[in-house]
Amino acid sequence: MPGFPPPALGLVPLLLLVLLGGPALAWRAPTRAARAGMWTVLVLGAWGVERLTAELTAARRRVDQLARAYQDLEKDREEFKQRLTRERERMLDVERGKVATQLLEAVDELDLCLSMSGPDESSGLAKGVKLIRDGLLARLQQAGVERLQLVGQPYDPNTAEATDMELTPHPEEDQRVVSEARAGYRFKDRIIRPARVKVAKYVAPAQA
Repeated sequence: MPGFPPPALGLVPLLLLVLLGGPALAWRAPTRAARAGMWTVLVLGAWGVERLTAELTAARRRVDQLARAYQDLEKDREEFKQRLTRERERMLDVERGKVATQLLEAVDELDLCLSMSGPDESSGLAKGVKLIRDGLLARLQQAGVERLQLVGQPYDPNTAEATDMELTPHPEEDQRVVSEARAGYRFKDRIIRPARVKVAKYVAPAQA
């Protein structure tokens, strides 16, 4: 086309022209055929750039997806590890609670021995039994076992069993623990042995 300005050649089309037509073709004013060839090269080059750009965008998107999937996998793995650790600790606490319960039964038997020995606790046998009992209780406390303090507190069936009832004319004492027949204990946040208690029940004086 007469008067058609020659297009600005990029590096890739220029190199192709040099290879196809020689240096002279690359630097002189292009003919119609040369201009057509250059436009073809430019179109193909632009199409190739768009294709490479699309492939690069898709590759980046895929990398982002893989990175997010890897992060989710790491998060799931860490959460599973934490759940496994918590479950292991829970099972260990259950077993520790069972052992503590057995030791508490031994303490109850020692208390029974002391109660059967009578008011005189100065004998060597009574002192020895009391020493063993106190030692067991000290070790249980060091392990995290706590005795429930329930006397005077409102009765809670989650921490104690009501084995007896005592009538009271005072309404403020209704449903409160009067005494313990057997001490209750907790290990951490779990009741390992509920107490056995006597609970007060309010009765109006005229009905007593």
